[in-house]
Parts: sequence; C-alpha cells; structure tokens
Amino acid sequence: MSGKSKASRHVNGDGFDPKSALNPDHALVPAVQRVNEQRVAQGFWPKFRKVAAKIPFAGDALSVWYCARDPETPRAAKGLMMAALAYFVLPTDAIPDILGVIGFTDDAAVFAALMAVVGKNLKPKHREAAKGFLDRMGG
Repeated sequence: MSGKSKASRHVNGDGFDPKSALNPDHALVPAVQRVNEQRVAQGFWPKFRKVAAKIPFAGDALSVWYCARDPETPRAAKGLMMAALAYFVLPTDAIPDILGVIGFTDDAAVFAALMAVVGKNLKPKHREAAKGFLDRMGG
C-alpha cells in the first residue's frame, strides 16, 4: 500500500466510499498510519504553500503538523493528526478544493473536530512554530 493510493481496506472495510463516513478507529491501524504519514510527507508542504493564504485555519493546520512531528506527542494523537493532515493533502475530498474558500470547508471541519479531540496535545511551542512560519511567509 502506498501513500498515493486512494482506496484502503482499512478506511471503510471493503474500500473507500466517499459518501459514507470514515471510521476514526481506523486512523490508528498501523498500515493506515504508514500510508497517512507517506501522504503527508509527500504532499503537505506543496499544498500548504499553495493554499495557506486562502484558508483561515492555516495556523491550526501547521500547528497540527508540528505537533504530529513532535516525538513527545502520544502515538494515538499522532495517528489522528496524520489522518486529518492526509485528508487535507488528498486532491479528492468531499468538497473539491478548486472551489476556492468553499472548497476548504470540509477540511476546516475535519481540523475543528480534530482540535476538539486531540487539541490538548498542541503545545505553545507548536503554535509558536506555526506562527513564526506564517509570519515569515508574510501571512
């Protein structure tokens, strides 16, 4: 299984069905974690640089990225964070990103839900790193 593949039997049983809800329990399956980590490693920075100025949750997305890369972050939290970041990176999602700001509403909802579940793992150093990067970008 590679980070470029779309379907995974671990996402929704027999494959990915974009009309059905994702099972968050599968975010912690080791094979899914590896795929999500690959997707994020390959796609996060190119997509983030392209869309950071267009999305109001850029600081949260970047804070999550820093937190997911922190060795002190618990494994379960990292799994959920990588799942949210992988969803952000995927070119196909519930609302296509090509629709401008509206296209990112589903991504924003994923990050809002993620913050409610694992936001306590975000430390000031993660938020400061994100703010510093955005300031250097001019955003």
